Amino acid sequence: MSVHRLLLRPVAPYRLDLTVWALRRRATNQVDRWGDNGYERTLVVNGKVIDVDVAQTGPCTAPELVARISAQRLSAGEREATAATLRRMLGIGVDLSAFYAATQADERLHRLVKRFLGVKPPQFATLFEALCNGVACQQLSLDVGIQLLNRLAQRFGTLGTGTPYRAFPTPEALSNIDPQSLRELGFNRRKCAALVAIARNAVAQPCMREALSRLDDIEAKERLCLLPGVGNWTADYVLLRGLGRTHIFPGGDVGARNNLQRFLGLQEPLDDAQARRILAPWSAYAGLIYFHLLLERLRTASPSSPIAGSGHT
Repeated sequence: MSVHRLLLRPVAPYRLDLTVWALRRRATNQVDRWGDNGYERTLVVNGKVIDVDVAQTGPCTAPELVARISAQRLSAGEREATAATLRRMLGIGVDLSAFYAATQADERLHRLVKRFLGVKPPQFATLFEALCNGVACQQLSLDVGIQLLNRLAQRFGTLGTGTPYRAFPTPEALSNIDPQSLRELGFNRRKCAALVAIARNAVAQPCMREALSRLDDIEAKERLCLLPGVGNWTADYVLLRGLGRTHIFPGGDVGARNNLQRFLGLQEPLDDAQARRILAPWSAYAGLIYFHLLLERLRTASPSSPIAGSGHT
């Protein structure tokens, strides 16, 4: 096994812990893990199984990340592909200075942003993973959705080279299975069929992420909604968490709307249209607000959470 050390320099300010928690969402997530030394993940990059451990060595204002990459006979190209995946997943090149400047005009929003200063918008490792996350969590609590995704990884993911954990399943791993075999993991029949169909589409169109990146929001959403099991909410979710379109707020996400409702101190639940009206002045940054509200919910709901003490940089 070869072990490589990679130095990554994010755009400041940057906090790896907050960014990873915005990615993993729950402590029970076994795919994206937060350990004693930082972020842990098993990836499949260009067919190669790679274990990564990422730690932040510089402060929020002058950040540096050290990534330890372990794999069997890792080539220079595979090493760079892994680095590119980590840069995208962890928002390393994202500059939020315009967002920070804009939020200073709103005292309440400015306090929220200041509390989580350094979080960057994360993305799932692949478009396929983003789609699977969206489908798995439809009409379920996030806790249940994460458990389903854990089972999917345990059953069909590739075992890491140096950990007991598994990578998220590749499209190839799901494309040839009987959809009903997912029923025993807890997925309903509709989701079983959708996940296998999405996997087969990903195998047939391996460059779909690049193709979607060239489309505007409306065209990309229309293209996504052609996939089985993908509706408006899942498409918005994928645009934000899979393609990095940080102006997208997945208003169809009841949890996201509830986070906005709590933040504003409103008594009545919000529907999608109401959420979009409220966020209209911040439409260029709606997805960034989504991530900050998610962290605020994690902070208040779990006093023992590693981000409970956020506000110190």
